[in-house]
Amino acid sequence: MAQFMDQATTLRQIIDHNRAEQARSNRAATPLRAIAITSGKGGVGKSNIVLNLCLALSRRGRRVFLLDADMGLANVDVLLGLTPKHTLEHVMSGQMQIEDIVVEGAEDFWILPSSSGISELSELTYDQQMYLFQELSRLEHSIDYLFIDTGAGISSNVLRFNASANEVIVVANPEPTSITDAYALMKLLAIKYHIREFSLIANSVNSAEDGRSVYDRLNGVCAQFLKVNLSFLGSVPLDPAIPRAVRKQRPVLLSAPQSPAARNLERIAATIDERYFPTQPAAPTGTPTTKDGTASFWDRLLHWKKAK
Repeated sequence: MAQFMDQATTLRQIIDHNRAEQARSNRAATPLRAIAITSGKGGVGKSNIVLNLCLALSRRGRRVFLLDADMGLANVDVLLGLTPKHTLEHVMSGQMQIEDIVVEGAEDFWILPSSSGISELSELTYDQQMYLFQELSRLEHSIDYLFIDTGAGISSNVLRFNASANEVIVVANPEPTSITDAYALMKLLAIKYHIREFSLIANSVNSAEDGRSVYDRLNGVCAQFLKVNLSFLGSVPLDPAIPRAVRKQRPVLLSAPQSPAARNLERIAATIDERYFPTQPAAPTGTPTTKDGTASFWDRLLHWKKAK
């Protein structure tokens, strides 16, 4: 218990310091970079990818938070061997504030753990969602990146978190069902939420050419039938280091840093970081926007909840 109290205290100190610095400098807050990592079907390695991207970006000096938004079927904590005593369930019930449940992941990025086996969290009511979004917004000025590990599929929670993010990264593998379901997810987001930009990570591929083939197949149908842009972030090879890392409950960047999978994940993280922290100032590419493209993540989240 003392460990989690220490982490909550540390987080409060970070938040208070950042708010004080912002007030003293009298400058506008840096916009939150909210990135949803999603997939059309489960079992494609999405959570493993997001964990390692968070670690890689934290190593680059970024302040990274990971929201396990797979409400009711959370597993980020399991992949890291963590046993959080408090989760979003305690925030939703009013027992805790958001700072009280945050736990440290690996090498100084933070995790907002959800609950597993709590069916009530899989589909939150309007009031519950508004309360959750209000709590999360308190962390905004202390974050460079908020990664959202969504659930798989096309539930309203999954769609809304994706629609509200600055960037939607879809994870798919070479299996036909994975590609078909990834297309179905993007189709819904394009039609219902008017998203016109997506990024793709091809996972569990046999070669770079195999990964490019996954992208080419999806990009072809997206361009022809959805009129959306799909950018290719890269691929992660089918690497025995990954299942070994899962069994060890450690990110592959820690358990096998020289493995092909780890090196590719580092490159993908660097590509993402260059979009938002470019060497030369430039507008980020591959960033979906709503009609009011200047709106914050929280504004978009509330807008889509009310509109849809």
